[in-house]
Formats: sequence, C-alpha cells, structure tokens
Amino acid sequence: MTLAFIQNIGPWQLIICVIVAFVLFGGAKKIPELARSLGKAKGEFQKGLAEGEKESKEEEKAAEPAKELA
Repeated sequence: MTLAFIQNIGPWQLIICVIVAFVLFGGAKKIPELARSLGKAKGEFQKGLAEGEKESKEEEKAAEPAKELA
C-alpha cells in the first residue's frame, strides 16, 4: 500500500504539518489576520451564549408566577 506511512503519523505531527503548510502556502502575513478573526468569533460566540442564558433565566422567572396561579 502506498499510503502506509500515514498510519504512523500521530495527531501532533499532523498538526505541525498543517501549520507548516499554512505558513508556506498561506503566507506569514495572513496568520495575524486569522488569529484576529478567530478571537472576534470567540468573543461573539461567548456573547451569544451569555444572551441565551440571560433569556432562558428571564423565561423561567416569567413562568414561575404562572405555575403558582395554576
């Protein structure tokens, strides 16, 4: 089998190969842009999670008086 060497590659070696390929073909100038966009995406995701939790707590509080009346 011609691709038998792939069985011996671990996850860390694969990650390093992907990073090296990205630097070679993507260019070193795009790495800060990528990191910046990942940071913004993480911040937006966390903000969305916080808003979702806040809305669910508000819905629970609104449902409590209705349960007491029933």
